[in-house]
Amino acid sequence: MTHLIVIHKIQDYASWKQVFDEHETTRADAGSKGGSLYRKSDDPNDIVLTFEWDSRENAEAFLKSDNLREIMEKAGVVGQPEFIFVDKLEDFQS
Repeated sequence: MTHLIVIHKIQDYASWKQVFDEHETTRADAGSKGGSLYRKSDDPNDIVLTFEWDSRENAEAFLKSDNLREIMEKAGVVGQPEFIFVDKLEDFQS
């Protein structure tokens, strides 16, 4: 399992969220297993997403796709998103 963190700024959360939700099937078909959505407490238009992906190769192909570029533009993503692949080391308690 591959873990991916995506950080980007958006113009408007409600508009972005609608496009993001509509894109769920496309992400799943590309290998996404779901994830979590966060936004910065001091700026609701700074979004952080964590994804689990079936393989790094599929995640990288998705990130390079014209479809994703078009969807991000439609959703109002501002600037260049940051994509970070991470390896889970362990779960921990407080």
